[in-house]
Amino acid sequence: MTTGVLRPSGRRGRGGGHRWAESPLAGWFSDLAGGSDGAQGTKRRELGIRWWREVLLIALFYFGYNIVRNRFGSAAVGPVHALNNAEIVIELERALGLYFESTVQGWFLGWDAFISVWNVFYGLAHFSVTFFTMAWLYLKFPEVYQRWRTTGLLCTGLGLVGFALFPLMPPRLLGDCGPYGACLPDAGFVDTMVHYEGLWSFDSGTFQSLSNQYAAMPSIHFAWAFWCFLALRGRVRSGWGRVCLYLYPPLTLFAVVVTANHYWVDAVAGIACVLVALAWAAPLVRLAQHRRRRALGDTAAAATDSGAPAGG
Repeated sequence: MTTGVLRPSGRRGRGGGHRWAESPLAGWFSDLAGGSDGAQGTKRRELGIRWWREVLLIALFYFGYNIVRNRFGSAAVGPVHALNNAEIVIELERALGLYFESTVQGWFLGWDAFISVWNVFYGLAHFSVTFFTMAWLYLKFPEVYQRWRTTGLLCTGLGLVGFALFPLMPPRLLGDCGPYGACLPDAGFVDTMVHYEGLWSFDSGTFQSLSNQYAAMPSIHFAWAFWCFLALRGRVRSGWGRVCLYLYPPLTLFAVVVTANHYWVDAVAGIACVLVALAWAAPLVRLAQHRRRRALGDTAAAATDSGAPAGG
């Protein structure tokens, strides 16, 4: 026997599709695609920011960055050249009384799980936090998005200059006896990505052949972390969010040191790249916006002269 229960029609109308349409995630996707009529969507349209152009620009830039980066360093110079530059950095740090990288790493080498966490942090946070920052600025702060996007791209481009002019053997390769290492028995460093768990290892033959092993000066890992901090500072309202934001650069510095991927001077060079890029980005964005306004004005004037409505 059937119960003949009649479900209210209003409830059926609020199915999964309706719940998805009202969810914050759906709003984010709509905003990202330019479907929002909110203040941010209006501002993006005024500035001429389109999500697909931004994705294409960043993807093409990063593709070109990888190609150019890998043409220098270990693909162009031998380990002797890279070691000589490493000795310059080490002597500078010693002169300052701050050559502490091997000591810091040595404190934690017996903690396998701890080191593995920092291997994962080094491999994952670099991209995920940077991507989140870029997307967050695009969605919530379009009025400053172009400036910070341009700063990030310029900073990364400056990194290529450093890689080309100063190919640097990172600490992890000082004791390595492979084709890119110095094979120094008393170097005092361990390549944690080889000897501990992580997302990948630079020691794999494919990775070695495709990646510039001497792309260490400046530290783009730290440069991007510092960029994220500056871009989001004052724009994160959550208390825990602010704590994480302020901790992110020092944690990144710890990660690059404890995994023996960088000297601390590389991080200082990364800060310099961000600050120089930030100084250049502001006038470049102003110039681009001035040209856009002038082009829109010319289009409107031409439409008025022809009697046709001006396009938006």
